[in-house]
Amino acid sequence: MEVRERVSFKELFGWCMFDFANSSYTTVIITVIFGDIFSKIIVPAGDDPSNPNRYGNILWALALGISYVIVSLTGPLFGAIMDYSARKKQFLFGSYIICIVSTACFYFSANPGDIWLAFAMIIVSNFAFASGENFTSSFLPYLGPEKDLGKISAYAWGIGYFGGLASVILVSTLGDITTENFQNLRWVGPYTALFFLIAGIPTFLFLKEYSVGTKKPDGISYFQISIQRVTTTLRDVTQFKDLMIYLIGLFFAMASIAVIIGFAFIYGSQEIKIENIHRQAMFVILQFTAAFGAVLFGFIQDRWGALKTFNLTLVIWIISILAIFGVKPITGVANSLGMPITVQWMFVIITSIAGMGLGATQSSSRAIVAIFAPESKIGEFFGLWGISGKVAAATGLFSLAILQSFLSFRDSFLVLALFFVAALIINMKVNEQRGIETARNYKE
Repeated sequence: MEVRERVSFKELFGWCMFDFANSSYTTVIITVIFGDIFSKIIVPAGDDPSNPNRYGNILWALALGISYVIVSLTGPLFGAIMDYSARKKQFLFGSYIICIVSTACFYFSANPGDIWLAFAMIIVSNFAFASGENFTSSFLPYLGPEKDLGKISAYAWGIGYFGGLASVILVSTLGDITTENFQNLRWVGPYTALFFLIAGIPTFLFLKEYSVGTKKPDGISYFQISIQRVTTTLRDVTQFKDLMIYLIGLFFAMASIAVIIGFAFIYGSQEIKIENIHRQAMFVILQFTAAFGAVLFGFIQDRWGALKTFNLTLVIWIISILAIFGVKPITGVANSLGMPITVQWMFVIITSIAGMGLGATQSSSRAIVAIFAPESKIGEFFGLWGISGKVAAATGLFSLAILQSFLSFRDSFLVLALFFVAALIINMKVNEQRGIETARNYKE
């Protein structure tokens, strides 16, 4: 890949604003609010007094998992078409519109017992959101020189957390998550969709299409071209050894992160019995620690290298998951040392520390792909990144659904730490400099 100058501030701002905009969806719908609405209000409680929301949790995991499987199947094909036709911006706009419309449709499904419409809209909206993540990430290699990509990625991810904070503040005006308040809660989808719509406008005004497309031959479709290009990439995949090993490691890391994003607040509500004040504090602090972590690790990445930084975040995750599992005895130790604190507030503190790794892990992961990708296959490689991340997310969520059939919610959550350990061990086999040189020297 040729050495690039950093693009203008206006273009960087446009790219970063998409992370700001789409964070409204992942924060409000997936992480903080709608997941709780779905598992506690839309899906009726079961007869098991130890886990009355088990059925809602399983359906939530299945809906997200199905959406990630669809993204995994379509991601490389979309990436190949984008590379060939130079239509990254058009694909990004399409995912943006589909996510906004389907999210607004939650207005019609946020009713107690109205399970299957909500289930379908989760699949459609999360498919569009996750596809958009792939599309917007494929612009990253064009925005500056390799040495700056870690910081650029971190800036966007950090800004994204403030988008999540702003959108949740907006939606929080609708009141508490109770069955009696469901008429107000129906507006969660439209409020989020409107935020995403407005905040995303600068992206399409300022971001450019940085590559030049190839004219499509007569008598052949873009679908056929995409199949041919993906087949070639998979056939030549042995040339990109370090990328492939890294994607396997990323698979295990993202399996855990998907569960954390989808269930952190649900876990807090059901297992730790956090109340609204804890939820609000946890959410606000998380946005700042995650944004700080993304930016901090972006600078560390440019000094240490992307891979070492990514592995450091895995260590933070392993420690954090173990601390969450042992939050009650940790609270007991704190109390015995003269530090009076409830289990709920200790949970808030631990998750806030863990939040430093949330943005940093995801930001550094896409920077690694950007530096391992040859220019002619950027879209396809981010499609492979999408496959690893989204199949991983589906696997993690399906695993949680299965584990809850015979383990407690708490014990199922502990399995996540093992996934992070596996990712760390696999990444020991990746040579970052060799991966960069392979991308630079690649010829079609």
